Amino acid sequence: MPDVNMGLYFVSELVGTAMLLLLGCGVVANVALVKNKGFNGGFLMVNWGWGLAVFAGVLVSAYSGAILNPAVGIGLFVQHLLDPTKGIDFTHYAVATGAELLGAIIGAVLCWLAYKQHFDEEPEPANKLGVFSTGPAIRSYGWNLVTEIIGTFVLVFVIFAFADYGDVKIGTPGGLGALSALPVALLVVAIGASLGGPTGYAINPARDLGPRIAHAILPIKGKGSSDWAYSWVPVVGPLLGGTIAALLSPVLLHLAK
Repeated sequence: MPDVNMGLYFVSELVGTAMLLLLGCGVVANVALVKNKGFNGGFLMVNWGWGLAVFAGVLVSAYSGAILNPAVGIGLFVQHLLDPTKGIDFTHYAVATGAELLGAIIGAVLCWLAYKQHFDEEPEPANKLGVFSTGPAIRSYGWNLVTEIIGTFVLVFVIFAFADYGDVKIGTPGGLGALSALPVALLVVAIGASLGGPTGYAINPARDLGPRIAHAILPIKGKGSSDWAYSWVPVVGPLLGGTIAALLSPVLLHLAK
């Protein structure tokens, strides 16, 4: 592992995840809360909003490598266990995960501040919670877990494929400058459009847990329950999906060459 300033590493992940959640929760608020100009903009608007949120988050967290997701982080940690020349060690994973959770809370709070009047006007508690965290279209914890595992597997597996593509030997496809974040952004749009319907595609434990904590502690008018009974699904599912992707990637990517 290269020597890094762990303080800057922490700040990089915190700022990137806060940007991700500010813009990601923001597009949901724009679509879901009444009296917004984007009200009823549709699920595809949400997909694109989240994809562009990832793009922005990656750009502002270059120092740490823009992990922004404990499921991606655990994939990189497992990769390091399999090959010590790759991925991140446990210390880097733990620091990044802590920063991501805190950054997600901060981003969600900033989104609430931006949409404060619209939260006050929104009559449905479920719509308010939906800005902060995911929820299933059909509640079935086992199948919801399967969906999150599959969606996150796609995310981490394809991210590893980006790094493995052709002769590229770095973490993201080179030669693109700031647009090196674009492949991951488009991947998130694709996952949302194709696999996001059943659960709202958390595919990121920090993305769901951090804002859910923010929802629980913020003085949101008429907010209702934070649905903690479901909260384990978008945490456990992505972590399992990221782990499985890391374990299978060396074999599957080798066979695909």
